[in-house]
Amino acid sequence: MTVRLTVAQALLRFLSAQYTERDGRRRRLIAATWGIFGHGNVAGIGQALLESGPERMPFLQGRNEQAMVHAAVGYARQSGRLSTHAVTTSIGPGATNLVTGAALATVNRLPVLLLPGDTFATRPADPVLQQLEVPWAGDVSVNDTLRPVSRHFDRISRPEALIPAALQAVRVLTDPVQTGAVTLALPQDVQAEAYDWPEEFFADRVWRVRRPRPDRDELAEAAEAVRGAARPLLVAGGGIRHSAAGAALAEFAEATGIPVAVTQAGKGSLAHDHPAGVGAIGHTGTATADSLAREADLVIAAGTRLTDFTTASATLFRDPGVRFLGLNLDPYDAHKLAAKALVCDARTGLEELRDALAGHRVDPAYEAAYQDGTRQWERLVDRAWQTPDEDAVPTQAQALGLLDSLVDPSDILINAAGSLPGDLHRLWRPRSADQYHVEYGYSCMGYEIPAAIGVALAAPGRPVWALVGDGTYLMNPTELVTAVQEGIPIKVVILDNHGYASIGGLSRAVGGEGFGTAYRFRGPDGAYDGEPLPVDLALNAASLGMVVISARTIGDLRKALAEARGSDRPTCVYAQTRTPDTVSGPPPAQAWWDVPVAETATRSSAALAREEYDRQAAQRRRHL
Repeated sequence: MTVRLTVAQALLRFLSAQYTERDGRRRRLIAATWGIFGHGNVAGIGQALLESGPERMPFLQGRNEQAMVHAAVGYARQSGRLSTHAVTTSIGPGATNLVTGAALATVNRLPVLLLPGDTFATRPADPVLQQLEVPWAGDVSVNDTLRPVSRHFDRISRPEALIPAALQAVRVLTDPVQTGAVTLALPQDVQAEAYDWPEEFFADRVWRVRRPRPDRDELAEAAEAVRGAARPLLVAGGGIRHSAAGAALAEFAEATGIPVAVTQAGKGSLAHDHPAGVGAIGHTGTATADSLAREADLVIAAGTRLTDFTTASATLFRDPGVRFLGLNLDPYDAHKLAAKALVCDARTGLEELRDALAGHRVDPAYEAAYQDGTRQWERLVDRAWQTPDEDAVPTQAQALGLLDSLVDPSDILINAAGSLPGDLHRLWRPRSADQYHVEYGYSCMGYEIPAAIGVALAAPGRPVWALVGDGTYLMNPTELVTAVQEGIPIKVVILDNHGYASIGGLSRAVGGEGFGTAYRFRGPDGAYDGEPLPVDLALNAASLGMVVISARTIGDLRKALAEARGSDRPTCVYAQTRTPDTVSGPPPAQAWWDVPVAETATRSSAALAREEYDRQAAQRRRHL
């Protein structure tokens, strides 16, 4: 039996019947479709969405194509990668606006389905509006920019090609190793073309998300390596969260006494007050975790990609005999730093490694020392959180401290870029496994607000906070309109420091003297060192429909955050922040990050910065 539908209608019907299943729990894979319509998708996907109705495929209206992808990614992460959204756009700029969001999804290994319109497959009019002409390649369109940032890409040039293409797309989306952005480019004429589809194409289909067990020999070697280590350290990455392996991690740490440090993506996978928890690692890490990393003779890299922030640009692991054990589902990551590989699911791997180590525990003196170091670090956090003067302008850390005193395990915090990720990684104490949502794989300014919408859709009823600086807010505030339209009560906190404070600080550290990083008028010498710009971000947010609460002092901010948390409408808290002093401010970076400094320069700031760069770079090493 067949059913006659357009390609767009068939695709939506197929997607509505796809499910994931893990640990006995079944979820719909594509829970909704985001869209902005233009001539490249309005008569195809747009008409199909109208005909399908919200029961088969719910629709969400976006304002910016990149932001729609961010919202879908936020939804996917909050859903444990077991459910996501699709995103449809027109051809031309609508399609190319997807590239940044696609890169973010792929870097972070989070599933999202992209359905950009494409130019005519049959070429009745050539070129069409917004078509990029490539004289030496007639089959190239702007959608080809999505190839390098997609884990799977296909162009549906004939109706019958949709069947294998759609199956492959879903296979990749549900594969925990390969998942990321998946792109099906849809020529606008093919979208509207009818075809007789076999009914079995639309039958419910369940894609089981695997939990591969470790190889027996690899497991034995891993256990031997752990037993032979005097100073082991486990680094927990995002794979722990994706695998829902938090309980297994806690049990492993309790059984062995091995300390656990967390990456940005892994923070929250172990309770902040767990006896084995030593906090964040790397450039934005705690003194305790980074000290342990420098002295470790075995590093168990569990579910982490070992990026430069985690390894302090290959300067952190300094013990001459340090070795690595890569516990990862992806062989590519498991073998990094010449590690012994334990290729498996994070949860099953930790459970079986714990059993293989039965009776083994680290030296009690080692355990007592790192626990004492953690207690000392927590006292520094308390100091940074302190707000002795209710009438003072808050620092950024004090603002986080006020929020810290307010939230409970139901709250979810979202951030991605600027100086906030560093403060959050070092200082924040997650109350639940999914409270800490910092996208730092791509560190994409503008992610926070749309991602908060996606998270709120995946976790209805929970307070969802988008924490942004003024620079990030100005990058991508448009989805505030979507939150207002849909009545999604996200809480947006804008901390205004009049510029790119994080990069300004980095610029000064590398001899750039903060050039081009302040939001100020030009001064007499032409630099941006005049008065702050008269930009009213609070008024801007209000003009987009948000409830806005402005705070000038610590006392004001305390009340504003509490009011926002209790609001059932999309609400924005706006506060200007001040630069902290070195005594009461948050602890500085505990490890290096490689940002090359000019090798020759006439300005003394750059020359001095180069001397420090050469000193730090000399400590870099290759692990073989």
